[in-house]
Amino acid sequence: MAAERILITGAGGFVGQALVRALAGTRPIIATDRAGLEGLALPGVTCVSGEIDDLALVAALTAEPLAAIIHLATIPGGAAEADPALAARINVAAPMALIDAAAAHGNAPRLIFASSIAVFGDPLPPHVDDETPVRPMLRYGAHKAMIEEWIATLTRRGGVRGLSLRLPGIIARPLAPSGMKSAFLSNLFHALKARDPITLPVSPDATCWLLSRQALVTQLVAALDLPSDPETTRLNLPALRIRMSDLVAEVARQTGADPALATYAPDPAIEAAFGAQPPLSTPAADALGLAHDGTLAALVASALADL
Repeated sequence: MAAERILITGAGGFVGQALVRALAGTRPIIATDRAGLEGLALPGVTCVSGEIDDLALVAALTAEPLAAIIHLATIPGGAAEADPALAARINVAAPMALIDAAAAHGNAPRLIFASSIAVFGDPLPPHVDDETPVRPMLRYGAHKAMIEEWIATLTRRGGVRGLSLRLPGIIARPLAPSGMKSAFLSNLFHALKARDPITLPVSPDATCWLLSRQALVTQLVAALDLPSDPETTRLNLPALRIRMSDLVAEVARQTGADPALATYAPDPAIEAAFGAQPPLSTPAADALGLAHDGTLAALVASALADL
């Protein structure tokens, strides 16, 4: 039974909670996070509270072989820039220690790592595909790229069967401080649903790669259950490329709000990082059956269902 267990870090977060609920009852799960585990007392789920950079916690979580690890725990972009020392511990040292400990059993567990499109930096090239090189500008993106390379190395060495999934913008997150400079993408949904005005830090023509939480969870489960290992350890995830004015119009339509509640005051740095995302092609992920929300209307409906 021990070797069937799946460890999910960051399980109390926005994505983690939904992922635990999706997998509960299908296999034994260990869910760990510093907070947010209260609602995850589900069949087959063992909740373990703690800090992921606590070596004693890591030792306890990996005391017996694991079938798989889904590593979601992270310090996101803005928060990573504000506290470099904390970000280095959580984003680099902690996953390296966790992966090494899990690999030490010799059973090569499946490892799904939540990486980020931040590895590409900005400005982005005219088109992004599976061959686009990484050139991160933020600590967050650099940390993700570092762990991608460590996972690729340990996969070549036979320690794990790794897969780094580069997440785009995931919506709509809770209306609370998140440390994410892209929080405006989720805040838009909350504002229009509540009929509140909102000023967006990008232009109407800004373009973003977006996924709903449900679509991402579906992709994570599919990646976990792949029948064979893909040729690459790094995957750009399929996502819809959405123009901001179209997103505003669709959220307004589905909530019955006045789209004029959303106004624009572009911040050049935020526009460059989150509003200038070019056409995206993801043939490697497509071939594995991973898929985005399909349409803008479906994306918005799924995001609104999370509010």
